[in-house]
Amino acid sequence: MIINGVNVVADSEITEEEIRAIVAEELQLWKKRNKELAQVQLKIEGEEIIVKAVERSPIKRVRRITGYLSTEDRFNSAKQAELSDRHAHV
Repeated sequence: MIINGVNVVADSEITEEEIRAIVAEELQLWKKRNKELAQVQLKIEGEEIIVKAVERSPIKRVRRITGYLSTEDRFNSAKQAELSDRHAHV
């Protein structure tokens, strides 16, 4: 289930209302830390709900085309064509 852009994995005993409240609280906590939340896992253990939150990876792929380092979304059409013409040598 996805709530506010966050993938949520929860035990079936947890109500949707509880899930939404927990996700909203986690989003606020993560926003204060300037981090982006990717996934929340909710599990019932006894009388408690165990919350495991996972950060969205801040790692971006950087490519080198004609001597310049940049992310693919910043390439012009010529550099995108050069990238698509490349062959992986594994």
